[in-house]
Amino acid sequence: MSPTILREGPYRLFFFSREEPRMHVHVAHPDGEAKFWIEPDLATAVVVGLTPRQVAEAEDIVRRHLPEIRDAWVRHFGR
Repeated sequence: MSPTILREGPYRLFFFSREEPRMHVHVAHPDGEAKFWIEPDLATAVVVGLTPRQVAEAEDIVRRHLPEIRDAWVRHFGR
């Protein structure tokens, strides 16, 4: 299961339900995907198929929605 947290333009932010416990979010785009660590600080973990501009756009979306992402993580994973 991979619940969608939000969509903005061509980007979809989501979690994988059975993945590592460190808080992070995946961002899908038609061209590829990126994974961002949320804790201890926002950082890019993995990028596949996205241009540097798309990664920057995805990171900006994540940064602007950090409270929502954290809340969704706690609701979904209970921690």
